[in-house]
Amino acid sequence: MKDLSVYRNIGIFAHVDAGKTTTTERILKLTGKIHKTGEVHDGEATTDFMDQEQERGITIQSAATSCQWDNHTLNIIDTPGHVDFTIEVYRSLKVLDGGVGVFCGSGGVEPQSETNWRYANESEVARIIFVNKLDRVGADFYRVVKQVEDVLAASPLVMVLPIGIEDNFTGVVDLLTRKAWIWSDPNDPTSYEITDVPEDMQDAVEEWREKLIETAVEQDDDLLEQYLEGNEPSVEDLKKCVRKGTIALDFFPTYCGSAFKNKGVQNVLNAVVDFLPNPTEVKPQPEMDLDGQETGSFAEVDPEKPLRALAFKIMDDRYGALTFTRIYSGVIKKGDSVLNTFTGKTERIGRIVEMHADSRQELETAQAGDIVALLGMKNTRTGHTLADPKNPATLEPMVFPDPVISIAISPKDKAGTEKMGVALNKMVQEDPSFQVATDEDSGETLIKGMGELHLDIKVDILRRTHHVDVEMGKPQVAYRETITQTIEDSYTHKKQSGGSGQYGKIEYRIEPAEKNVGYEFESQVTGGNVPREYWGAIEKAFLSCMVEGTLAGYPLLDVKFTLLDGGFHAVDSSALAFEIATKAAYRQSIPKAGVQLLEPIMKVDVFSPDDNVGDVIGDLNRRRGMIKSQDAGATGVRVKADAPLAEMFGYIGHLRTLTSGRGQFSMEFSHYAPCPANVAEEVIKEAQERKAEK
Repeated sequence: MKDLSVYRNIGIFAHVDAGKTTTTERILKLTGKIHKTGEVHDGEATTDFMDQEQERGITIQSAATSCQWDNHTLNIIDTPGHVDFTIEVYRSLKVLDGGVGVFCGSGGVEPQSETNWRYANESEVARIIFVNKLDRVGADFYRVVKQVEDVLAASPLVMVLPIGIEDNFTGVVDLLTRKAWIWSDPNDPTSYEITDVPEDMQDAVEEWREKLIETAVEQDDDLLEQYLEGNEPSVEDLKKCVRKGTIALDFFPTYCGSAFKNKGVQNVLNAVVDFLPNPTEVKPQPEMDLDGQETGSFAEVDPEKPLRALAFKIMDDRYGALTFTRIYSGVIKKGDSVLNTFTGKTERIGRIVEMHADSRQELETAQAGDIVALLGMKNTRTGHTLADPKNPATLEPMVFPDPVISIAISPKDKAGTEKMGVALNKMVQEDPSFQVATDEDSGETLIKGMGELHLDIKVDILRRTHHVDVEMGKPQVAYRETITQTIEDSYTHKKQSGGSGQYGKIEYRIEPAEKNVGYEFESQVTGGNVPREYWGAIEKAFLSCMVEGTLAGYPLLDVKFTLLDGGFHAVDSSALAFEIATKAAYRQSIPKAGVQLLEPIMKVDVFSPDDNVGDVIGDLNRRRGMIKSQDAGATGVRVKADAPLAEMFGYIGHLRTLTSGRGQFSMEFSHYAPCPANVAEEVIKEAQERKAEK
């Protein structure tokens, strides 16, 4: 069996353009996995292997790569930074033990960095920080450290100091060893020498080193006592303390460099080995029974225990469908049959492969702690648990957000219809935040996603990867409806025409539920007026009605339905009779309950150069945006606002015009809010016209 203490399962995540794919490339070069580094701006990065990634210079899918450093095996996942692909980051963090957060030395803590950091906190992933691009104009390591403290409410533990900055950035000082690492050739990461600290930095090094030691020794009472008595701990003892605090999420070891100029990446690799946890040092995953209830047991990272593995990504490539899987306990062998606890079916593992971006190495077995790709899994989807058929249990499933935008698409010719259906089916399996539906009235195919870029890329994949030429409609906003008033009423469904009839009577209350609850059902029936066996049919019928609101046909949100009383007939009552009664009650009462139209509000984060900030804020106000904050940085102003999605289509092009191409923005779904009356009128009118046309 493998020695799990030398394994590190890590993710590399950041805001778009902070340089994390370049950092991954340098890691692969240093670890001997590749011999020539590819550049993102040339479209040659190893982990960016999709056409769309190479062309746009952004990482869309999480690419998995395995490499060696200092006799340790590193399984690395490079994740996307663009907000429309956050789902990839979330999926990756669910199965990783540690992470490297890459921050831009001039941009600092940018919008997507915050989202990724929040996900990492929720998943309790230990992290180290790499402040990249210190060779850039406006770079400031100390400012970024302060931003990590202020914006992320995190505790960075500074491990190195930069030597020089911008064009004069030559290397770093390692605070633990008091040694300077100087790189002489920006094209060769191995062209460094380790030397003494520059004289003009000695005071700063001692000051920051003292802070480092004071923070580290708090992890060990004996060392703290010795330190307070004037005895400095050894470097090895300090490393143990830093490791302990990092795994406990007490602080985050912080490094700096320039991945593009090949400076500082070795220190990050050393930190991954020294400070990030191995698979046995993270909290074991709680096990659930097949009904989703926690059992109190945990999937211990142990090859001898029953198999527990989580499928966290499905990817279709030229070799076939790959199921990326994290094994938490047990062992899997090529040819094994495993139980998919979600479907209840067993599946046979055709092959096991270790991935390197889009190439692979065949394995005979894999064990607890491994991240591998499986071939031959026909019915396994993202979030499904694979378990020992003789000893089944399930792991906590993944929860994905609902899409906020949809676009109608159609193939340009009839021959493309079937091809498009097959392609979309594959794409849905690969990305749970991407959905496909058919408009019941028009029969059009709708694709739904997390933002314009998300759907833009999907259409691109349809055209290029699957060779389906499609036409696109206008983006549609995912409006919702809700109620504002409480209604108490009753409805009796009675049908008798000889023989057994139908009878179901319900007395009920419909009222607004708490925000973001979605739907609540409660029965206050006492006695046997409505037998318990029919409650499920009543709830199911009301839920099915909520798919279509009475105002403009959008789904209903945040409604509570309470069954107060009713009546039944020993012969004529049935689940169907109560379903019919409930659906009629919905149509009878919802229109009287003060129905209101809701629109998705996005959290918008805009960076603007100083001289354009007035125009940017004015434009956001015109888009019904509500400005939340303005923060001045070294190179411009960061504006945070809430704005309706309906007003934000095509915003990136407009922002570039306003700022002469220098502005940037990201947005993510925040919440639903009532539409202003004039907007609601327009939306309802359009919905009615669409219905009339059909």
